[in-house]
This record gives sequence, structure tokens and C-alpha cells, in this order.
Amino acid sequence: MFTINDMPRQIDDSIVAELGQTCVSTLGHLRDHGFALGLRPNRRPLKFVGTAVTVRIPHLDSTAVHIAVDMLRPGDVLVVDQSGDQQRSCFGGLVSYTAKARGAAGAVIDGAVNDHDETLAYDFPVISRGFSPLTTRIGGIEGAINVPVSVAGAVVRPGDVVFADSDGAAFLTPEEAVGLGDLLKSKEDAEIPAREKISAGGSLAEFSGAAKHRP
Repeated sequence: MFTINDMPRQIDDSIVAELGQTCVSTLGHLRDHGFALGLRPNRRPLKFVGTAVTVRIPHLDSTAVHIAVDMLRPGDVLVVDQSGDQQRSCFGGLVSYTAKARGAAGAVIDGAVNDHDETLAYDFPVISRGFSPLTTRIGGIEGAINVPVSVAGAVVRPGDVVFADSDGAAFLTPEEAVGLGDLLKSKEDAEIPAREKISAGGSLAEFSGAAKHRP
């Protein structure tokens, strides 16, 4: 059975701009949930922020991925749940080319990708389990587009914010993301004078607060 729901509302441009100036690992100082654990970028440096367009496929059949890629809008991020199949690729060169041609910001795949050299040549950012020659097929068995999915330990809903860089990806609701970029930026900016003090012989442990726990 196939489920194809309406495309989600895209996130506000201000969220894209604010988070685009910050690091995903700074968010990792504040919370433990909502991260795509075990996924890695197809290249570095890498950074994108966009609107989640979700897809769930049944292991072998990537029909829904091909349909969803055609639906992508500028600024969208394709997020694919492969129902636990981490070794097989549903995302190769032509899929990557189509996503970029539609103006997508990137893709997060809870499985492998293929066509390493071709996808790098397209300069399209993908976060996945790695590369594999074993691929999915077009079977038309079942699939779902724009439904809640499970990706690398995180629940992702259509319309969520996908926040990604060279360290990996995190998922946020649009409500959680409002003002978050400014908060993360303030924490990163606080490190600037700390680096200056450390260069002059100052203490990292004093800055971080670790020193107060010294035996």
C-alpha cells in the first residue's frame, strides 16, 4: 500500500539563516535527543538547514523515494527511513542529480548510498550510513511519503527542521527552532575571548567549569 500525503509547510527563512551560522555540536551541549546517530556526511565540509520531506520504504523497494524526489522544492531535505535496512542503497547518482535539480538542500538516509564519485561531482550533501554497491529496486510494493519516520534513533515528522553539518544531523520541530540559532551563536561567541585567554596561558578548565571539580 502507498501513502502520499501533502507536502509540509516549509520552515521560515529566518530559521535557516540563524541555524546556518552555528554548529550542530553546539546543540549537542544542550540536549541528547533528536540526533541522527551513526550517520556520516558524504563529504566535508558540509552544512545545510531545511524542511524535512519524509519517506519510508520497505527495505528493497525504493519506488516511494523516486516519487518523493520529484516532489522536492527548493530548501527541502529528503529524509528516508529504510525500515532497518542499513546496508542497501536507495540513493544513487540519478536520484542525487534530481534532488539537486529540484533545489533540495540535502538528504539524510538511514541506509547506504551509492555512486560515490558521481554524487560527489554533483556536490549534493548527503548524510547516510556510508556507501554500498547493493541497491534497492523499483517494485511498487509499498511506501509512504510525508509520514512520521524513524531515522537513526530519532523520530522525524514532515515539516521538521533538519539541521546538519560536517558532524552529522539533528531534527527539531519548527517551534523548537525559533530563537535557537541566536542561543547557539551566543554560546559559540563566548569561546572567542576564551581562546584568547588560553593562548596567553589561561586555563580551559577554568573556562568550562571543570576546575571546580578538581580533587
